[in-house]
Amino acid sequence: MPLPIEDYALIGDTQSAALVGKDGSIDWLCLPRFDADACFAALLGSEEHGRWLLAPSGGIRRVQRRYRPGTLVLETDFETDTGTLRVVDCMPPRGREPDLVREAVCLQGHVSVRMELVIRFGYGGRTPWVHAIDGRFSAMAGPDALTLLSDVRPRNEDATLRADFSLSAGERARFLLAWHPSHEPAPPSIDPATAAEHTEAWWREWSSHCTYEGPWREQVLRSLIVLKALTYSPTGGIVAAPTTSLPEALGGVRNWDYRYCWLRDATFTLLALLDAGYREEAQAWRDWLLRAVAGEPRELQIMYGVSGERRLTEQELPWLPGYQGASPVRLGNAAVCQFQLDVYGEVLDCLHMARRSGVPPREEGWELQRHLLDFLESNWERTDEGIWEVRGPPQHFTHSKVMAWVAVDRALRTAEEFRLPAPLERWRELRARIHAQVCERGYDASRGSFVQAYGGKELDAALLLIPQLGFLPPEDPRVVGTVDAIQRELCEGGLVRRYDTHRSEDGLPPGEGSFLACSFWLADALILLGRMDEARTIFERLLSLCNDVGLLAEEYDPRTKRQLGNFPQAFSHVALINTAQNLS
Repeated sequence: MPLPIEDYALIGDTQSAALVGKDGSIDWLCLPRFDADACFAALLGSEEHGRWLLAPSGGIRRVQRRYRPGTLVLETDFETDTGTLRVVDCMPPRGREPDLVREAVCLQGHVSVRMELVIRFGYGGRTPWVHAIDGRFSAMAGPDALTLLSDVRPRNEDATLRADFSLSAGERARFLLAWHPSHEPAPPSIDPATAAEHTEAWWREWSSHCTYEGPWREQVLRSLIVLKALTYSPTGGIVAAPTTSLPEALGGVRNWDYRYCWLRDATFTLLALLDAGYREEAQAWRDWLLRAVAGEPRELQIMYGVSGERRLTEQELPWLPGYQGASPVRLGNAAVCQFQLDVYGEVLDCLHMARRSGVPPREEGWELQRHLLDFLESNWERTDEGIWEVRGPPQHFTHSKVMAWVAVDRALRTAEEFRLPAPLERWRELRARIHAQVCERGYDASRGSFVQAYGGKELDAALLLIPQLGFLPPEDPRVVGTVDAIQRELCEGGLVRRYDTHRSEDGLPPGEGSFLACSFWLADALILLGRMDEARTIFERLLSLCNDVGLLAEEYDPRTKRQLGNFPQAFSHVALINTAQNLS
């Protein structure tokens, strides 16, 4: 059975990623571009679906782990009855072919060590041919191939490589697992003896550019490292998470594939990178955005692949039982076909903020923005599936209409500030019309709060963004009433749920954890209201939910004290960075 989600740590090379458990097992490994077939899928099935274990054979008393400061090099110390073993894990950034390097070193005493490598391609559905070649083992199936180079010669038992060995103080054993396309020869091997040091130096150099010097620097830097690790460096696209189908409710069906780039994350991600000094990454993200959305405005999608791929067809993998029984396991995401009005606001807001922040504008950028506004003029009154991508009937979501207002507002600001050609009066009239409709139909005077959808009574945590987006000033009684209502009705244990899934017509069974990004949004809203002590209390509470190496999933269940959803989640870490900046 897989470990709790929070017991995993991330390693990656800015093209691929893996999750390492506290027990020394790598249970999830994504190949290049994230959307390729996973090598290991034990996290979604069982050990027979693939994993790589490197740990003491038994007698473990205590486990401690940490990242080397400012890096994504992971160290896990196993204290046993006879000695202490340290396992070092990393993925050196070097190019198209990902390498997974593991080193076992005995720190004191002596330790019996077990290595077991179960290779399964195709999300645990394909058993490869495994054979020895020139002192190394090769595994091949379909388009994928892996090569294992190690100091310890394993034995091949039905496509599983096993080794049992002992280490005394100062002794070490190194392992290098390299992927390559099966129709190509294996790439030249890197030196596993120096791989961790070179990887550490690469990450330290990158981390040295962080300009944030506030009181939460360590956690902000860790979150920035997560964002960098979730970046597909050839294109600049940033995936929402490196995993699929980790559940939002244990044993439930709210299990989605997050290995794609959401336009919704655009502005928040851009601001997090710019405010921390990472202008190059911010510009690469902006450029990815422009390439991805190129085309007719009506063709705009809510998400894309890391290279801008548009066909993200959802399918189920029935041979995988899912994380702790949560099923189905999904590949692809059907929400790509939804109409979500808010993404037009996110795209125009991101491009406006990039230009204002000094990111060099692209010639086609303004033309794109004008085309998007032309489309929005005749489509903003349509129903949509909204920010939470409901699989129930489309509605007039209040947040979606607010974001339509944001789209027009940011286009207007860009045209006015930078003297660009635009139908200013027409856009001003449109902006005023959207604003008036939202205030009339999205606000419930009897509740003293904005509501999730026109004519409804339910709340929505996305409404916390109203003052941050500039739709209304923070001191407006309607804003204050909305914040207070969400605190009163959507909060549990100081954390915020997206909406009430028991009352919502979202087309899915009820139940999920508190949404961590929404909880950061509550802190941001309280900051704008001048309620700094409340905001700081919430922020510190959220920081306490990070796992032992500083990572956050999408959600948290205050009752079971478990992290839920895909892991680690870019949106959670982006929200952490921005709230820390706001508090500072």
